[in-house]
Amino acid sequence: MSVNHSERGHALLSASGAHRWLVCTASPSMEKGIADTTSTFAEEGTFAHELSELHFAHLYQGMTKRKFNAELKKRKQNEYYSEELHDYVKEYVDQVEEHINEAKARADTEPTLMFEEQLDLSTYVPESFGTGDVIVYNGGVLEIIDLKFGKGIEVSAIDNPQLRLYGLGALDIFDMIEDVQEVAMTIIQPRLNNLSTERLPVEDLKTWGEDYVRPRAEEAWNEEGSFVPGEHCRFCKVKHTCKARANHYLNMKNKLKDPNLLSSDEIADILFEADAVQKWAKDVQDYALQQAKDGKSFEGWKVVEGRSRRTYKDEGKILELLKDEHDEDELIEKKLLSISKLEKKIGKKTVEEKLKDYIAKPPGKPALVPESDKRPEMNSADNDFDTIN
Repeated sequence: MSVNHSERGHALLSASGAHRWLVCTASPSMEKGIADTTSTFAEEGTFAHELSELHFAHLYQGMTKRKFNAELKKRKQNEYYSEELHDYVKEYVDQVEEHINEAKARADTEPTLMFEEQLDLSTYVPESFGTGDVIVYNGGVLEIIDLKFGKGIEVSAIDNPQLRLYGLGALDIFDMIEDVQEVAMTIIQPRLNNLSTERLPVEDLKTWGEDYVRPRAEEAWNEEGSFVPGEHCRFCKVKHTCKARANHYLNMKNKLKDPNLLSSDEIADILFEADAVQKWAKDVQDYALQQAKDGKSFEGWKVVEGRSRRTYKDEGKILELLKDEHDEDELIEKKLLSISKLEKKIGKKTVEEKLKDYIAKPPGKPALVPESDKRPEMNSADNDFDTIN
């Protein structure tokens, strides 16, 4: 059954939140009654999914070219449409096509295809469900393909609980009628040129669901969970006021051995925590500001008007008042759009094909990151650090 994006619901123990509630099993009970929120980034991602569905309907579900063009024309009126976004969506569609062609080559039969299919996850997680963006089955291999349209954080399919739950949900559909031997779970993140796949034998995936997911899901559902702060707190609805998270960071000082000086190992530990501490503090500040604006008081704090920049009320009127003494060219600056804005305007591929010889990308400033970061290490012995201002 295909699901309209605008009508998607959110289960208490959602697949998208599994990376959090499988670790911090107390978080779902704390989130009860707190409304879901959205953002322009989420809305843009929803539109990208809807645009990809249009392409799939034309390619695989019998939509005529005329109907496709008419629907695309409507989509181009959407506030989130840009040629750049459409280029990325087409990259995603092309990659899905490659996976479907691979499935066709696996067997003499035509693959079974599903798009935006609602998945029942309740075999392992009480009253849980999700939506599979693309499901492909043929020749004993069942594949789930998930579009991630974000560009901030690279998402891997390896050990990804959301994708594994989708795999289990899809397996419940096919397992009784097909001889499924392997489940492939793929993430395509076109804006980061990221594609990753995890492949698991059916029995291994089921064992993960039964031995790891089900007991934790029941613990969370029955409100018997434990608080475990960590990076997974990022999207938790109570991240601003969670005492376990606050204690985790406020008690860091009690972990230090030398009362006066930090050791190299302690500095390394703090570096791992520093970003998370800053994010936690920012979460608390943002929450307190919003609460204070709504009338809640915090002892010793007040809301004041921040700094602002002057703006013109009526540029046309200003030019009219100054035209007798100044030429318009003296008053108006004209310059080329930034590269990112130009990509949105005319498309990423157009910029790449026509302008690549005229665009430079200087080296970035040195940054200290964990060894797991994929960027190559700079070599201080070769004066790499000194060449960047």
